Amino acid sequence: MSPDIRKHRGPHPEDRKLFADDQLTALRAAVSELSWLLTRGYAIKSALKLVGDKHALTERQRLAVSRAACSEQSKALRLASGVVMESLRGEQVIIDGFNLIITIEAALSGGLLIGCRDGCIRDLSSVHGSYRSVNETEAAIVIIGKALDQAGAESAEWILDKPISNSGRLAQRIRELAADRSWDWTVDLAFNPDAELTRSNLIVISSDGPLLDRVGRWSNLTDLIIEKRVADVWLIDLS
Repeated sequence: MSPDIRKHRGPHPEDRKLFADDQLTALRAAVSELSWLLTRGYAIKSALKLVGDKHALTERQRLAVSRAACSEQSKALRLASGVVMESLRGEQVIIDGFNLIITIEAALSGGLLIGCRDGCIRDLSSVHGSYRSVNETEAAIVIIGKALDQAGAESAEWILDKPISNSGRLAQRIRELAADRSWDWTVDLAFNPDAELTRSNLIVISSDGPLLDRVGRWSNLTDLIIEKRVADVWLIDLS
């Protein structure tokens, strides 16, 4: 496998074709059908194959559909546990670090963003054992900090995946940027971040669907940042 030398987390070379306007009707139908199957207890893997084969979707289109879809039960649960931005004032928050940073990096670099059934915006990036900073990384962290400041959050605890290479380097950069701006942040590396986030009684900042099904309270900071602080995003609505 060749090394990852990307300087941006922008669109995949095929994305303009795979997610062009003439593809959206099939993609939205697939999201609706997959959500229907998930609501009735079908396993995501087999249900996605069924729907993807029916609409002759590529692997990347299937990834988008799987991130946009959710069962009615999950949709209701996430809506009930989500808190409005005003609820962050004076609160400590805990951040799903890679989830938030990578989505904002993608937004800043023109990557594809998807409007999903549960109201979240998600990207199609993924981290498989290794994270590489891109040109937008520092800007993404600063934008996140300004959004938390504006929301009135008292402090933030970042959780990064320890097994992912370069996580320690990213943690140190987050600490430095926070210190420069007097933000009350801590950054921790965890072997199982989802367990840390699920156990916490703080408001969780994440858009990871399966995680949102298990946390007590969460906030949709990603959407606020993309809506208010990033210009000219490429967002398609698959909700």
